Amino acid sequence: MRSAPPPRDLKVPGSSRGRMIREPGGEGSDVTTVSSAEHTRRDFLYIATGAVGAVGAAAALVPLIAQMNPDASTIAAGAPVEIDLAPVADGQIIKVFWRSKPIFIFHRTAKEIEEARKVDVASLPDPEPDSDRVKQGHDQWLIVIGICTHLGCIPIARQGEYDGWFCPCHGSVYDTAGRIRKGPAPKNLALPPYTFVSDSKIRIG
Repeated sequence: MRSAPPPRDLKVPGSSRGRMIREPGGEGSDVTTVSSAEHTRRDFLYIATGAVGAVGAAAALVPLIAQMNPDASTIAAGAPVEIDLAPVADGQIIKVFWRSKPIFIFHRTAKEIEEARKVDVASLPDPEPDSDRVKQGHDQWLIVIGICTHLGCIPIARQGEYDGWFCPCHGSVYDTAGRIRKGPAPKNLALPPYTFVSDSKIRIG
C-alpha cells in the first residue's frame, strides 16, 4: 500500500513576506487563509474608520460647546456684583471681591470726610480731590480696589497715620480717601466701576 506523500509547504498568494501554509492531507493540515498583508490592510481600515468617526463626533460637538461659553464681551467685562450697604456701620470697612480683585467699601464718618477734604490737594503725590473719588450725594461711601499701586500688595485697612490703609510690604500709606500720602506707591488706590442702584445698594461692574 502506497504511503501518502508528505505535506508540502505552499506559499500563500499575495504574501509579500513568504508566509507558508500546509497543503491538506497531512499532519498540521489547518490552513491559514489570511496573509500578513491582508491583516495589515484590514487593521488599517478599522483604524481609519474609527478615526474618521471620532473626528466627526468632535467636529459636531464644537458648535455646541462654543454656544455654551459666554461671549468675549461678557468675559472682558466681568460679571457685575451687587452689594447691600445697609449692614455696614459708620466707620466700618468691609472687603468684597469682584473679578478676583479685593474691593474695600468704606462707610466714612462725617469727621473722616471732613479730614479728607481739608487736605491741600496740590501737596499730594497723586493730586485728586476727595469729591472726585466718591459719587455725588453719597460722600460717606468710598469704594476702592484694595491693591497697592506700588507692587500689587493688599494694604491693611485702618492702619497708618492717616487712618486709611497701610501697605506693610514697602510702607505706602493711604488716607481716608484712598489717596497715597507717603511711601513708594505712585498712584492713589484705583476706583472700580460702580453705580448706586438705590441708597443702600451698589452694583460693581
